[in-house]
Amino acid sequence: MAIAKAERLMNLALCLLGTRRPLSKRELRQSIEAYVEAFGPDRSAAGSDDSFNRMFERDKDDLRELGLVIETVENLDGDVGYLARRDSNRLPPITLDAEEAAALGLAAKVWQQARLAGAASGALQKLRAAGLPEDVDPYEAHGALEPRIPVHEAAFEPLMLACRDRRAVAFEYRKANAAHPEPRTVEPWALECWRGHWYLAGWDRGRGAERVFRLSRITGRVRTRSGTFTAEVPDVVTVRETVASWAGETADRSALIRLRTGSGYPLRAKATAVRELGDGWDELEIPYGHGLDAWLVEFGPDVVVLDPAELRADVVDRLRAVAKG
Repeated sequence: MAIAKAERLMNLALCLLGTRRPLSKRELRQSIEAYVEAFGPDRSAAGSDDSFNRMFERDKDDLRELGLVIETVENLDGDVGYLARRDSNRLPPITLDAEEAAALGLAAKVWQQARLAGAASGALQKLRAAGLPEDVDPYEAHGALEPRIPVHEAAFEPLMLACRDRRAVAFEYRKANAAHPEPRTVEPWALECWRGHWYLAGWDRGRGAERVFRLSRITGRVRTRSGTFTAEVPDVVTVRETVASWAGETADRSALIRLRTGSGYPLRAKATAVRELGDGWDELEIPYGHGLDAWLVEFGPDVVVLDPAELRADVVDRLRAVAKG
């Protein structure tokens, strides 16, 4: 919305909310600066009446669409007048208990690194003004709990909007074992953060199946596509479960690896056994499941797979593919 129009609508809304009696079009035309500048304070300008009436009707419709309740009544002189009663345009009181207030505060804290930070902070201030308990500090309500979700990927915001608006997207995506990115067209369902990384779940049109994408592997710009979704959006989107299976979270076997001392803390956190080997290396036993090879590749030269042989071969193949690129 242009600044001039927004200012005009704001002035009209304040005028209608501030009056104690219905105001006619003539009175509004003489009272609101934008109308005076555009059409003059009276009816002397040729053709100005029709232009003013059209603008006023559009402005009135815009305000009603924004939620302002405008009444049309007859004033004492028999003219049609307009007003917006305060009791008709007042939201009911907002009541939040301590737990609800804390949840809202923590939610606002989560987005402090995203472009939603301003909106989240503003919403929290409005809730305080509307009755948020003064003795509850949402940021301190849970002691040391202070969630911070990093949002560094440029793809996050366009994908978030695409999930909200149910719009398909296209982007270039590089898999962990690929040297070059490939084009993907996806119907986005949900975004989730898991262990510091953001993932997108959706329907991959090119492969005709559900897929999960790590945002840090999206290269270039995310572009939206027209048209409706071709696949049904499931009621429950299991992003974390899918990613967990990649990382061996659903493993039923164990793998033996060498890990450089002082590195690979996520691997150490999953280890069921750790033994110091000396010379700057440790030996770890970790759960082994589908996708563990892709996770190990991310640690580069700090990891050497000892057993099983097929896992070692998969990791070597992935590293060679990256090296060739």
